[in-house]
Amino acid sequence: MAMEIAKSLGKFSLGMGDRFAQQGRAQLAACLRAREAGVEVTPVWNKSHREHSIVGSVPAGVRREADAAVAALGWTRAYFVDADHIRLETVDAFLEASDFFTIDVADSIGRPPDEASLAAFCADAGDCGGGFGLTRESVRRIAARYLAAVQEAARIYRRIEAARGRGAFITEVSMDETDSPQTPDELLVILAALAREGVPVDTIAPKFTGRFNKGVDYVGDVAQFEREFESDIAAIRVAEERYGLPAGLKLSVHSGSDKFSLYPAIRRVLAKTGAGVHVKTAGTTWLEELIGLAEAGGAGLELAKEIYAGAFEHREELCAPYAAVIDIDPAKLPAPAAVASWDSQRFVAALRHDPACPGFNADLRQLLHVGYKIAAKMGGRYLALVRACEETVSRNVTANLFDRHIRPLWLD
Repeated sequence: MAMEIAKSLGKFSLGMGDRFAQQGRAQLAACLRAREAGVEVTPVWNKSHREHSIVGSVPAGVRREADAAVAALGWTRAYFVDADHIRLETVDAFLEASDFFTIDVADSIGRPPDEASLAAFCADAGDCGGGFGLTRESVRRIAARYLAAVQEAARIYRRIEAARGRGAFITEVSMDETDSPQTPDELLVILAALAREGVPVDTIAPKFTGRFNKGVDYVGDVAQFEREFESDIAAIRVAEERYGLPAGLKLSVHSGSDKFSLYPAIRRVLAKTGAGVHVKTAGTTWLEELIGLAEAGGAGLELAKEIYAGAFEHREELCAPYAAVIDIDPAKLPAPAAVASWDSQRFVAALRHDPACPGFNADLRQLLHVGYKIAAKMGGRYLALVRACEETVSRNVTANLFDRHIRPLWLD
């Protein structure tokens, strides 16, 4: 199916990761349910170079999965395939299959720009209109920290543009995988710099205050997040008007799955401001596959236990690449020998993200969230069982995305 970027990303969009490319139809079913309930949510299938490397997949497989789901369910709205967290050294593999590019420049934050570039930007930017308390001095200080990252984003963007053509893809700039959050005044300076570099950014993913750990709820001050989120939207609107960035530029919330305590706050701000948002829900679908296997019982449950045992044994190796976005207390991880005696109900209770359930174990959930490498090593054995348990797996995948994510974000 030809990719049609003339279609809009829309006001609300959902990044849907699928580690093993098995749940495209179940994921899209959640967006269909949203439409039936009165809200348009654009599906975006995303997968990173790291995930492809671990699973042994290729970007073209994500495109095939998305196209097949769209054809099977008769989806007639826009949809996209996201090259997630790409860098200059990894972007080429995604150029043909993707029409959404998340340009990750977090590693370039703090790298000093050359003095001539810094001086030229500051001469043009001045005090960025003085909004958010900015002065010439503070603009220079912020630019000194972020300009090199913006220039790296521009280099990657131009590589994509040369291959795909201007206006032929969605551009997201990601700065979330870093230690310090970006404040609204910093966001405005970053957007001014992106505009000056000619990067027509459609979504931007800053690092917000608080912890956005994989697969579990937000850790931090929700009221502070709400104020910051609203101020970030205000900065975006100033940047749209002042610097000619694309209309509809919106925030992107990374590691956005399972942040249940934030969804009411996000919804309030969206209602108040009329803004849109992109929410990425990467690994939550993989966990729903495990839940579906465990619910099915029999061989499915035994395989889920085997995966947990493998993740427990290799936990240091599995956790290392995700150290910035997980908090696991090893003392709270049950021993595999104990898990081996669990029935379906107990395994599902421990893994399903229901904080009100006495059996829920956030540490086990985070470990399994990063433990998909264990399933990947099983190859066809894992995939065959997922397909055999399709009914329970797909039911959980759809319900999770619609009931726990789409509904509280955009419907309730």
